[in-house]
Amino acid sequence: MTLKIRMTTLGPVSTNAYLIGDEDTKRAILIDPVDDAPALLKMAQDAGWTIALILATHAHFDHVLASAPLKEATRAPFAIHADAAATLPDMPARGKLYFGIEFPEAAVPDRLLTTEPETITLDGIRLETLFTPGHAPGHIAFYMREQDIVFSGDALFKGSVGRTDLPGSDHDLLMESIATKLMALPDNVIVLSGHGEPTTIGAERATNPFLQHDQ
Repeated sequence: MTLKIRMTTLGPVSTNAYLIGDEDTKRAILIDPVDDAPALLKMAQDAGWTIALILATHAHFDHVLASAPLKEATRAPFAIHADAAATLPDMPARGKLYFGIEFPEAAVPDRLLTTEPETITLDGIRLETLFTPGHAPGHIAFYMREQDIVFSGDALFKGSVGRTDLPGSDHDLLMESIATKLMALPDNVIVLSGHGEPTTIGAERATNPFLQHDQ
């Protein structure tokens, strides 16, 4: 079994999308359909993969802008936490309110993730869900235990944490999520976040100023 990960940064606030591909079956999972469905499809095509499942860490616009056209193009099911899904219908209105443009409608989820740990599998790809709210309702991180990788969404960044000045956010809850779910992972786990560069759990434990302040 050979798994590979490809990443691209797209959209108005430079959001990272990750494609995890099984080289044996050529099927892939996309984490966060951030924007520009043609670019995401080309990334998969260039790798020789078919997108067979679409996941979203949360429902903020920059993580789901391409969800509807990508789902239509691939016929892949779309999964997101139930709390996040409840806010998806508001995306067009939020775009108009905050940016003066009406965002496209988000895809209708095919699967609602829960607060309880779940395991999502596709061929040789195995992702464990970590419920990490605080930055946004229903925020989920996805952990590849065997590969020592966590896709942290907007909960944890290199040298920072998710902002909590947005509707539905809660700083104390975010710090609790990070402490109990992400900082519980081994130091060598690579953190692939929704914005910025990769880091590791150990590096953030030792140097992230937000975590030092809250310890």
